[in-house]
Amino acid sequence: MPDQSVDGRLPLYLQLRDLLAAQIRAQKWQPGQAIPSEAELSQTHQMAVGTVRRAIETLIAEGLVERTHGRGTFVRKARFDNSLFRFFRFESAQGQPLAPRSVIVGRKTIEAPRQVVEALHLKPHARVIELLRLRTVDDQPVLAENIYLCAQRFKALADKAPEDFGDLLYPLYERECGLIVASARETLTVETVTAAQARLLGLKEKTPVVVIERIAFGSDGTPLEWRQSRGAASKFRYSAEIR
Repeated sequence: MPDQSVDGRLPLYLQLRDLLAAQIRAQKWQPGQAIPSEAELSQTHQMAVGTVRRAIETLIAEGLVERTHGRGTFVRKARFDNSLFRFFRFESAQGQPLAPRSVIVGRKTIEAPRQVVEALHLKPHARVIELLRLRTVDDQPVLAENIYLCAQRFKALADKAPEDFGDLLYPLYERECGLIVASARETLTVETVTAAQARLLGLKEKTPVVVIERIAFGSDGTPLEWRQSRGAASKFRYSAEIR
């Protein structure tokens, strides 16, 4: 199994793990697409089925693929919107989690600010689409988001009716632009809300807000989206499982 991305000193199952992981990052298989069966991989790479199974189990443990009983093993689709519930409490009066609804309240194409150029690895003076999105629960504003996208990559969204964006953006990126978000990096900070954001969120000026800054990446590591989501610090929580 000669391949420059594989360390030949590793056990065979880890060599295969690294090779399959590199192929997933190179988008040989898209998120949601099945990878070859254990028997097919065993034949292709001249390895025992048990070795192939260990490699796939390692990929499952690392979150790159997931197995569906009776159907096969699939490249895992990231579930990014669940991250909001790690940081903010959106609950009904009965304590049940509520998913925010989304509406695009502003859109324009601008020259990328320096911070966006750096985050998305763009050339100076590149054009970006700036989206202002408001997320609500029971018609009450809870999150304000500034989202930046390379205008060239996402040109299909420049004239799309705001009401057709829907609640989830990543399926829209895939459907309209052929771009799949495979991973993301988030950073949390705290600041006081600006006057414009206070009006949008229905907060008093200088109210503390938590900012979730996210860079979303394609399977090949290309940064596709940079966003900042702001919500009242009074709604913030931090939850982590430590083992």
